[in-house]
Amino acid sequence: MEKEQQVSMEKLISLCKRRGFVFSGSEIYGGLANAWDFGPLGVALKNNIKQLWWRFFVESRDDMYGLDAALLINRKVWQASGHEATFSDPLVECKKCHSRFRADELLEKYFKENPQVVHESISADLLKLDRDVKSFNISCPSCGVTDWGVPKQFNLMLKTFLGPVEDDANMVYFRPETAQAMFVDFKHILNTFSPKLPFGIAQIGKAFRNEITPGNFIFRTREFEQMEIEYFIKKDNWQEQFEGWLSEMKKWMAFIGLPEDRIHYLEVPDGERAHYSQRTVDIEFDFPFGKKELYGLAYRGNFDLQSHQDASGQSMEYFDEETKEKFIPHVIEPSLGVERTVLALLTGAYREDEQNGEVRAYLDLNMQVAPYKAAVFPLLANKPDLVTKAQEVRKAIQGAGMTFLPVAFDKGGNIGKRYRKQDEIGTPYCFTVDFQTLEDDTITVRERNSATQERIKVSEARKFIEEKMRGDL
Repeated sequence: MEKEQQVSMEKLISLCKRRGFVFSGSEIYGGLANAWDFGPLGVALKNNIKQLWWRFFVESRDDMYGLDAALLINRKVWQASGHEATFSDPLVECKKCHSRFRADELLEKYFKENPQVVHESISADLLKLDRDVKSFNISCPSCGVTDWGVPKQFNLMLKTFLGPVEDDANMVYFRPETAQAMFVDFKHILNTFSPKLPFGIAQIGKAFRNEITPGNFIFRTREFEQMEIEYFIKKDNWQEQFEGWLSEMKKWMAFIGLPEDRIHYLEVPDGERAHYSQRTVDIEFDFPFGKKELYGLAYRGNFDLQSHQDASGQSMEYFDEETKEKFIPHVIEPSLGVERTVLALLTGAYREDEQNGEVRAYLDLNMQVAPYKAAVFPLLANKPDLVTKAQEVRKAIQGAGMTFLPVAFDKGGNIGKRYRKQDEIGTPYCFTVDFQTLEDDTITVRERNSATQERIKVSEARKFIEEKMRGDL
């Protein structure tokens, strides 16, 4: 019977390393704090997510325009957007061991571990954070001492220098988000494609944040990928557009197979939203380390375009040919993280059951996101006829060019171990070439979740996989 349980982070990290999803970066030199490398299966899973997202939100719509902007952007962009002045977290330092932490996260952890403690909501005000950290006698997680410095704002942007001289004039930031490039290039899209409102600009790309306390595996890292849309609208119908995008995000999560019972929607209250936002919904997911933000949906008003118009002197206005009005559009922003999607899919898909008296682990990934759509084995590796036939079957299922499907081939170890390996990486179907195949050109196909088997003709194997994939759409 399948065991309904939340996989531990230790077990998940072990699986990811053992099976080639995620490796610790620079491991042979002791690693680098919270830097992760995606192995062959992790790359395949990430690419599947990004390709599906692009197809779902961009290619299948007539109102979306793609962008791939530079990682390094003029510093004036971040000054105009407010990032240079305000994109920060409250840092507090232990006076004894000099470890640094986010003050708000220290308090959040303390209140979770001590639910009997009566307290106000956690504030962003540095004076209140200082008061609370000290009044609740919170100990340093590193050394256990209770002796804190005064909290300070720590800017999260990673900076570097262009050219040979490292001075303020040559300092630039690695982008902390993909959004600002879409605002800066808004006028280019208007002038090049003449879109009618509403329309969106979409981008998938890297972002960098010098997090004080990265952690929880790939959940919070200093280098990550975002899948974001800035959807430009008229102010009058923002509520309708917001609800429409919330519905689209729900469809997306169902499409990739995230379990609905682990998804939660948090209406961010007044005082906790960005000052320019009239509504923000955080979409949270039950990770092994708790309920945390997976995606976000925000109504940003016209703050960004207005800020860039004011700072640059360049018009960001849209001309409505029907009403003959000029105005700065408002924006709905769906924001989705690639790595968090990977982590949610892996944790949500992890299953354990019992097969032949042994515990079996498998990933219940749907066929759209699974790294391999199928695997092909020869029953015995020391029989050349079976190996040759299995290779032919693999090529027939894979196809070529635009019809290519990723199919694994494995002849190492006994057949049971090969099944277990494919189960653990989420391969939905395994085809086994045996001696009967050489006689009647049929093969055994085994389904991952149930481990049930049936026999089909080799000539039908490709069609079998295609039909199963269509069923997951």
